[in-house]
Amino acid sequence: MNIAFVLLTYNRDEPAGIERSIAALTSGLREAGHRCIVLAAGPAHPGDGDLVVRLGGLALPRPATEDDLRRALNGAADRVADAVADEVRGLLARHGTELVCWVDAVWGLGYLAPAPPSVRTALMVRVLRTDGPMHEALGKGPGAVLTNSPFLVEHATRAQLPTHGWHAVLNALLHPAEPVPDTVREQLRRHGPVRIVARAEPEKGIAELLRALPATPGRRVEIVLAEAAFEYWTGMQREVIHECRSVVAGRADVEILPALPWSGVQPFLAGASATVVSSTSPETFCNVAAEALSVGTPVVGYDLGHLPRLTGAAGVMVPLREGPHALWDAVLRLLGDPDAYARACRAAPGQVAEHTPLAAARAFLRATAPSR
Repeated sequence: MNIAFVLLTYNRDEPAGIERSIAALTSGLREAGHRCIVLAAGPAHPGDGDLVVRLGGLALPRPATEDDLRRALNGAADRVADAVADEVRGLLARHGTELVCWVDAVWGLGYLAPAPPSVRTALMVRVLRTDGPMHEALGKGPGAVLTNSPFLVEHATRAQLPTHGWHAVLNALLHPAEPVPDTVREQLRRHGPVRIVARAEPEKGIAELLRALPATPGRRVEIVLAEAAFEYWTGMQREVIHECRSVVAGRADVEILPALPWSGVQPFLAGASATVVSSTSPETFCNVAAEALSVGTPVVGYDLGHLPRLTGAAGVMVPLREGPHALWDAVLRLLGDPDAYARACRAAPGQVAEHTPLAAARAFLRATAPSR
């Protein structure tokens, strides 16, 4: 089957969970014998290969906000949105597309849903939205609506969205990994750094986490704080990075690092004693936690969203109301208890063992199969 995904911000190695999940899903679909493309806005990227097809009529700045996108589509007298919709329909027809998936109501053009009449459609929901574009996208009557966790279906139901018939297709790990050997893991427990990977977004809670860092944590803290192709307001990511650097200015035991390529995240986390997910809003899946678990690194985080279900016994969850000091307390308690730490590390790989690209592809195909 010929399958297309529309995600305007897609780039290889983009430090964002949605892009990573689409990369893994398309890998699994190709492994299963299907042909996939991703339609994305310009400009072209060196990693495009034969997967990414760039729209000639739409280019976005980096980073872009939804306001930037709206201006690009609606701010010209020549009706750019109509021209882009026509270009998408033409590309889908030219590639013989049988199923197109709008990866978001806005960034995936779900609110326009420009599919030829013969092409089946699906709408992905990776972040809960209840705004006008979301209702427009649902009003287009997609053949399937796909989330990345049961939590997000429940969350959308509580928000009074019409979730009957929605499907949870869990994200996959793009790269296979082996857990760190027990002897190395014990050395990491004693002396290894705490390593964190996050997008530069306020709700990731990194600045608050750094403010709560003990004066003498007893080990290094290394944080990858990445700038993505999108942000909520102009300058948001640079503001977050500046704030975090200001909080730890003068501390020799904390290092803030730039984005890693997708293939570098698991090796980075494999060298950690533990990782922390300090998001103060619910993670609908949490790719970073899955990547940490795949290499046997335990996860500490707030008991929000899909994270507790994903982590299981392979880490520690604390109530959000207890704040970031409780996260550091949980990290230090776990690292100070050899037996509890070993149990968490042994449990970690099993939590994500079934999150393979092929498994995600099969779940996607079941969820998008034509109704009988």
